[in-house]
Amino acid sequence: MQLEKIISISGKPGLFRLISQLRTGFIVEDIATGRRTNINNSSQVSLLDNIAIFTVDGEAPLFDVLESIAKKFDYKHAISHKSASQELRSLMDEVLPEYDAGRVYESDIKKMLQWYNLLQKAGFITPESFVKPETSEETSDKESVEDTAETK
Repeated sequence: MQLEKIISISGKPGLFRLISQLRTGFIVEDIATGRRTNINNSSQVSLLDNIAIFTVDGEAPLFDVLESIAKKFDYKHAISHKSASQELRSLMDEVLPEYDAGRVYESDIKKMLQWYNLLQKAGFITPESFVKPETSEETSDKESVEDTAETK
């Protein structure tokens, strides 16, 4: 998945792609401008891969919600994060009907849509970007099942 190294840095607008880790911090690239910069270890960094949206019975990973938005808008630009409150809530009802309206604030929806549109404009929102690679554990399980089937 090409979205797994995308981060948000507290206090800096936009999204960044993690390029490399240094002893004193990280090298990141702004996904909108392509400019690289260093950030130090004291910066608050959030991997988008670790963010989730509250649902009535738990949490939904952010990438699953972004994928639902992408499918709704045919992998094109979504509505603006500056849209009316009712329009934002209506979109959430469509893409994640089980979201917890009491714990998911309008500012959360705006941030998510802003991120989606940034990612889409930068070329990260494609059908291929949401395909999860197989882990080595899944692969080894499949191989053991195939080995068992061949011996019978």
